[in-house]
Amino acid sequence: MKVYLNGRMVSKKDAKVSVFDHGFLYGDGVFEGIRAYNCLVFKLKEHIDRLYESARSIMLNVPLTKKELSKAIMRTLKINKLKNAYIRVVLSRGEGDLGLDPRKCRGNETLVIIADKINLYPEELYKKGMDIITVPTVRNIPEALNPQIKSLNYLNNILAKIEAINSGYQEALMLDHLGYVAECTGDNIFVVKGKELYTPPQCMGTLRGITRDAVLDIAKKLKIPTHEHVLTRHELYISDECFLTGTAAEIVPVVRVDGRCIGEGKPGKVTTTIMKEFKKITKTAGTKYKI
Repeated sequence: MKVYLNGRMVSKKDAKVSVFDHGFLYGDGVFEGIRAYNCLVFKLKEHIDRLYESARSIMLNVPLTKKELSKAIMRTLKINKLKNAYIRVVLSRGEGDLGLDPRKCRGNETLVIIADKINLYPEELYKKGMDIITVPTVRNIPEALNPQIKSLNYLNNILAKIEAINSGYQEALMLDHLGYVAECTGDNIFVVKGKELYTPPQCMGTLRGITRDAVLDIAKKLKIPTHEHVLTRHELYISDECFLTGTAAEIVPVVRVDGRCIGEGKPGKVTTTIMKEFKKITKTAGTKYKI
């Protein structure tokens, strides 16, 4: 494997950053997870735009233009000869000292691009559906660390994941500080009720997911009424269908929440239809490259 590191392609064993890097010391940086399907990078522009937005919000300079970053991603895919891949773009503030002052890192940004494969959940869950559980850890509030910033500090999500694992579940449902449904540890959440689609609004402690937006576009195309408004766990419990969305997860059905059976206890018609449509667009929509 070759890894892009600050403009150079290096072997995996040589892909190293300083222990004084503020991404390592403090989680001071941002990242994106991107997918490539059969030499098509899915929603590349949207991912790069979101990376730049996250960086701007924390006053972090991106050392490449958007066009240059796109070329660097393609270069990483080509050199690793990957037709299908999960791409991780990581940008940290770079090497500084042991203090918090970001000015000590000025001009030292670290940019890493990794292209590899990922299987977030077992294949059987996409056919049978997943059980999830609500955990005590709530989602970061926007006034503290805004979930719209895809930062390197993912401890909030990791703590929730630990709570789910300790309870015997693969995924955790996180609420916001007001008790409304926010999202899961790495995925947005949707429910279907009466053939209508519902998902929490992006302002309520959730990341505006690229796959989430793709699902909303699919629903519009299929003329499925959609609503973005606050949801309680009650709305999840009485829903007809439920599913999660994310770049790594894609679309995974949920059949049980906190021990409550969702609908008929199996992936529903709307969910499976959206899953099929999503597979279709990943085969046609994207930025093409050759290996």
